[in-house]
Amino acid sequence: MADLEVKPVVLTGSDVRLEPMTEDHIAGLAEMGVGQSFWDFMLYGNINSAHDMKKWVLDILSRADKGTDLPFVAVHLASQRIAGATRYLNIAPRDRGLEIGGTWYGPEFQRTVVNTECKYLLLQHAFEALGCIRVQLKTDLRNERSQKAIERIGAVKEGVLRNHMILPDGRYRHSVFYSILDSEWPKVKRRLEELLHR
Repeated sequence: MADLEVKPVVLTGSDVRLEPMTEDHIAGLAEMGVGQSFWDFMLYGNINSAHDMKKWVLDILSRADKGTDLPFVAVHLASQRIAGATRYLNIAPRDRGLEIGGTWYGPEFQRTVVNTECKYLLLQHAFEALGCIRVQLKTDLRNERSQKAIERIGAVKEGVLRNHMILPDGRYRHSVFYSILDSEWPKVKRRLEELLHR
């Protein structure tokens, strides 16, 4: 089977549109993400100003230029506001795998349909359009909310990589890894559809 070919694409659901991230999104992302506590669990340091957000977006776009990442901005359709960001990363074309991560949403969009539908759209595209055989997700061991959200959709916990990364403040991060295989996607898809139609 051919290698993965991951290209920018717009993915639209009932409540959310995922569109390729550009510099034009910086202001909307800053409005939603500056000063939020979730950056403490992420690998980029705290984002405390519009300037920090611009640096973050430019860094993520530079990864896209290298072909390792494909970043998206999540737009909440009813309000037409940017809800947050997510991306494909660690894209492994030959091994037909990738990771979904770097995900964050503004407080008003957390614990709403936004995250569920974004995961549904990204996983559906990965397995059904790109032909992935594995999609992985990882989170900080301290981030119990994220672990529960990943487990809720049916991803399989694979284990913890201890001292996996050094965060910008010097702390060592233990990362919890999860995956979904192509053979598991039909069951996960049904689970996500049930959650979306509640």
